[in-house]
Amino acid sequence: MKVLLIGANGQIGKHIVDLLKNSAHTVRAMVRKQEQADALNQAGIETILGNLEGSVDEIAEAANGCDAVIFTAGSGGSTGSDKTLLVDLDGAVKSMEAAEQAGVERYVMVSAFQANNRENWNEKIRAYYVAKHYADRMLQASNLNYTIVRPGGLVNETGTGKVSAAEKLERGSIPREDVARTVVAALDEKNTYKRAFDLISGDTPITEALKRV
Repeated sequence: MKVLLIGANGQIGKHIVDLLKNSAHTVRAMVRKQEQADALNQAGIETILGNLEGSVDEIAEAANGCDAVIFTAGSGGSTGSDKTLLVDLDGAVKSMEAAEQAGVERYVMVSAFQANNRENWNEKIRAYYVAKHYADRMLQASNLNYTIVRPGGLVNETGTGKVSAAEKLERGSIPREDVARTVVAALDEKNTYKRAFDLISGDTPITEALKRV
């Protein structure tokens, strides 16, 4: 499976690049800046420049020839609400439209913990949750064969390869490395098709956890 990774230069994205590079899949990394592309190219990764604030046609061109899209992009914590809506919401929706336009069926979204439940949103980053909530809803209403992964608090600890995954979990944290492992494992796991679930650290190996969601 050839995967267009949107957000390849992010913290989770970098883990996904490494995992896909060493898997049966191949990756095309979409980044915004030439220096990011140059660094990935030097590591032997196919890259393409793309901007989520650009047109659907431009993103569709990046997706041409791919079998799946992974979306793990974000505007970042230092931007304002306007950029959050432009990237995390509108950019995400444009990538869905682009995937459909390019004939890509499989789509895996990295969302936010309990983004589907307004009463559980973190009020300090409410605009981010609004963006994730409606991006997820648009994905669920699309024709794409989606999986939505909603990770808990993200940490940079070494992953354990063990998680808890379910439609609704108590709040917890998870290493970014384990989020990346879960996203890559979900690509081929049919039990995750047309499903959305929370994800935190736990006691169950990732492949087994995905068969239970």
